[in-house]
Amino acid sequence: MKTCFLYPGQGAQFPGMARDLWEESVQVKDLFTLASDITGWDMKQLLFEGPAEELSRTDKTQPAITLANEAVKTVLAQRGIVSQGCAGFSLGEYAALEDAGVLSREDLFRLVTLRGHLMHQAGERFGSGEDAPGMAAVIGLTATQVDELFPAGTEDVFPANYNAPNQIVLAGTAAGLGRAEGLCKEAGARRFLRLKVSGPFHSPLLDEARKEFAEAVSHYVFNDPVKALYSNVTGRTVSSGGEAKDLAIAQIISPVRWVEEENLIAKGGYDTILETGPGKVLTGLWKSAALEPSCTPCGTIGEIQALRGE
Repeated sequence: MKTCFLYPGQGAQFPGMARDLWEESVQVKDLFTLASDITGWDMKQLLFEGPAEELSRTDKTQPAITLANEAVKTVLAQRGIVSQGCAGFSLGEYAALEDAGVLSREDLFRLVTLRGHLMHQAGERFGSGEDAPGMAAVIGLTATQVDELFPAGTEDVFPANYNAPNQIVLAGTAAGLGRAEGLCKEAGARRFLRLKVSGPFHSPLLDEARKEFAEAVSHYVFNDPVKALYSNVTGRTVSSGGEAKDLAIAQIISPVRWVEEENLIAKGGYDTILETGPGKVLTGLWKSAALEPSCTPCGTIGEIQALRGE
């Protein structure tokens, strides 16, 4: 069997995630200890007790979801289920970097903690009112239509996530998104949904965070991937550790080309596609793209047991 793991990103979090995995596995308990030591936070309390507002802060969310993703991968490995290819949506790409041998587990938690801190700070630098940062999902327009509405060089609104053939997320200021809503509806969009986020992620508006991250990440070792690793920035596979490092830096201000990644993965000869983390967002996006084989969520111990018929 040839398996690809898909790791979810920010937005998949919920209080209590990975509790059942922690109860199931001594290795997961050790993983929580490692993450707590590196982040300086009590990760067991953060994931299991919340509150939801704290868990949703970008600086806390990023190591928390990464820990949940790693917990799922750990329990799968204990049952002999490992990946031959891997990808992650936005933040989830860091779990894929560890899965592919590009990052050590220790450096994984160091980098997502740093990334979360810098992106949280970046969001706080924006003002309020029309300058406030935000994101919105546009439903019912194609990628080509959105790209034509918001070409490169637009100052305050940018395509940020190509989630599905008819679902694209924009990032920008409140003023920019306000103008974008009118343009999208005039073009035939069915819905324009504001998202509860603290920054204009995956857009050039986070260039200051990108520069700070680039300086810090220069001191880290990125190994060559040992399996197929798919990139948000290019929609293609990553060939070397050096490329992986460059893409990790670029990812902060670059759109997530998830549809391109999905299409390439679907051509990769995989028998099994697993959403390896909390929630079912990526399973839903895969289904909306009508790709085969189907994607199966496995973020809970029950879902993992079902894979093996336990």
